[in-house]
Amino acid sequence: MLIIGIDPGISGSICFFKDGKITDVIEMPSMADGKKNKRQVNGSQVYNEISLRIKNLNKNEVKVVIEQVSAMPGQGVTSMFNFGQSFGILKGICSAMQLSMHFVRPTKWKKYFNLINSEKDASRTKAIEIFPYISSELSKKKDANKADAILLASFFFETQQLKDL
Repeated sequence: MLIIGIDPGISGSICFFKDGKITDVIEMPSMADGKKNKRQVNGSQVYNEISLRIKNLNKNEVKVVIEQVSAMPGQGVTSMFNFGQSFGILKGICSAMQLSMHFVRPTKWKKYFNLINSEKDASRTKAIEIFPYISSELSKKKDANKADAILLASFFFETQQLKDL
């Protein structure tokens, strides 16, 4: 089974996780949006990236796990709208591709990895601890979003395995 873990948002990431191993992790494809140097999720490129990695698989062998996001206190209306738009683009792409989607709240997967009330960078440390072979992909602070996508996919893999026993 291929699990696609997605940390949504313009600075998010996508992790491709097969049989308990990370096969690839990429930054969220984005593109310019208007004149003010704003960015938005590039839905076409997200589609291409997923299609490339699932082309030889039966669709029932693919599970997409998206972090269930919601409005956060202190975040502006415009940024929340943009964040929600990115989330909707990802849901739309996966729906159009007829891929099975699962939504996991951040508190659920973070509690599983003992990351509640920890620094944002703690997920990067945890991902390197569990998957040392991916450490070169997580060498920068900005790679915390890749770590989130990795841990989200890993959480689903491990908890799904328990359900299947």
